[in-house]
Amino acid sequence: MTNGDIIVSLDIGTSKVRAIIGEVTGTEIQIIGVGSADGDGIRKGAIVDIDKTVQSIRAAIDHAERMVGIQISSAYIGISGNHISLQSSHGVVAVNSPNREIGDEDIDRVLQASRVIALPPEREIIDVVPKGYVVDGLTDISDPRGMIGVRLEVDAYIITGSRTVIHNLVRCVERAGIQIAGLVLAPLAAGTVALTGDEKKLGVGLIDLGAGQTTVSVFKEGILEATTVLPVGGDHVTNDIAIGLRTQTEAAEGIKLRNGCALVNESVPDHTFKVSRVGGNADKEFSQVDLAHIIEPRMQEIFMMVRQELEKMGYKELAGGYVLTGGGANLPAVDKLAEIELESSVRVAIPEFLGVKDASFINGVGIIRNVAHNFTNKVEVAAAAPRRKAGGNGGGFVDKIKNWFNEFI
Repeated sequence: MTNGDIIVSLDIGTSKVRAIIGEVTGTEIQIIGVGSADGDGIRKGAIVDIDKTVQSIRAAIDHAERMVGIQISSAYIGISGNHISLQSSHGVVAVNSPNREIGDEDIDRVLQASRVIALPPEREIIDVVPKGYVVDGLTDISDPRGMIGVRLEVDAYIITGSRTVIHNLVRCVERAGIQIAGLVLAPLAAGTVALTGDEKKLGVGLIDLGAGQTTVSVFKEGILEATTVLPVGGDHVTNDIAIGLRTQTEAAEGIKLRNGCALVNESVPDHTFKVSRVGGNADKEFSQVDLAHIIEPRMQEIFMMVRQELEKMGYKELAGGYVLTGGGANLPAVDKLAEIELESSVRVAIPEFLGVKDASFINGVGIIRNVAHNFTNKVEVAAAAPRRKAGGNGGGFVDKIKNWFNEFI
C-alpha cells in the first residue's frame, strides 16, 4: 500500500449494509466516506432474498459514492456466520534465495503449502492465518523476514466456509455492480480495531452483538483461536419490546434505540416516553424502567448463552476479559450487565475515526485496517463517469468464484 490508496469495505449485516471508504496515509488510515442502507433480504446473518440484498448493497454503495464524489468499482467483503470453521494445518518449504535470506516470496510459498489439505466438496478456503513460523527447527517466530535459513515451516489456521453461502454472497455483490477484491473474516478484521495487543496475547473474548446473531470469537497468544455464532441478537430484544409494549416492530426498534437501557438498576424513572399501541388510538406513557424490565432478561439470556458456548469451546476464564462490538453494544449499561453475567471485566470497543464512532462500525473499519496491513491488491476507484461493470479484471478470485458457479449448473 502507498499513500493515497483507497480501500472500500462492505459489511453486509442483518439490520444494516455499510460501505466504508478508507484512504491509506503512510501506516495510518483515514475514513473518508460512509454509506449505509437497511439490510433487507438478510435474516440472522444469512441471505434469504437475493434481489432485496442486491438493492441494499447498491443503496449503501451509492450513499458512500455521493459522500466522497468517486465511483467504487470493487470492495473487500466481510464474511461471518455459523458456517465458518477453523482447521489447523502445517506447511514446509525450502528457502529459495541464494543467500538463504527469507523474504516475502518464501512466506507466500509456505502459506500456500499449508493450504494443501483435504476438504469436503461443499467447503472452500477463505483465508490462512499463521500461528507461528519455524526456521531450521527454531520455533515461535512471529515474522521470519530477513532471517537466514534453509527450511521454513508454518503452523497455521485454515479458515473455511460453506461454498453455497459464499456463492450467494458473491452473487449479490456482483449483481450490485461491484467486483470482489477479497473476502475477509469479520471477527479477524474486527480484532485489528477493537482489541489491544496485550488483550490478544493474554486471551480475550470478542462478542459482536449483531441484530440477527451474536458472534463470539476468542483471541489468545496474539491470534484468533476460535469463533462461533449464536442465533440470537438485537432483533430478539426488539421483538420482546414490541410484544411487551404492544406496538409495531418498527416503532419498537426506535424505542429501543432512543430509550433503551440494559440494566434495570441503571435506568431512570423520570425518563418517560409515549408509545402508539396496536389496535388503539391513544398513546400510552412508559418509563425507561419499564423498558429495562423487558430488555434486561433477554440480554441476560444472550450473555448466559455466550458463557455456555465459551465453556463448550474450552474457555472457562479469559485473562483479558471481554470486548463488546456491534449495534447491541450501543445499548446503555450493556457492559455492566455483561460484567455481572460473565464475571469478568468488559468494555465496549468504538472506532477512533470521525464519522464512524459507533460500535456497529467496528467490522467495516476493521476490514479496511486488515487489508491495509495484510493485502497488496488495490481497490480500483474511478473518478470518471463510466458506469461500473461486474466481473472485468477481477483476477483469480473472481475467476474462482465463477468456476464455483459453473459447478452448480
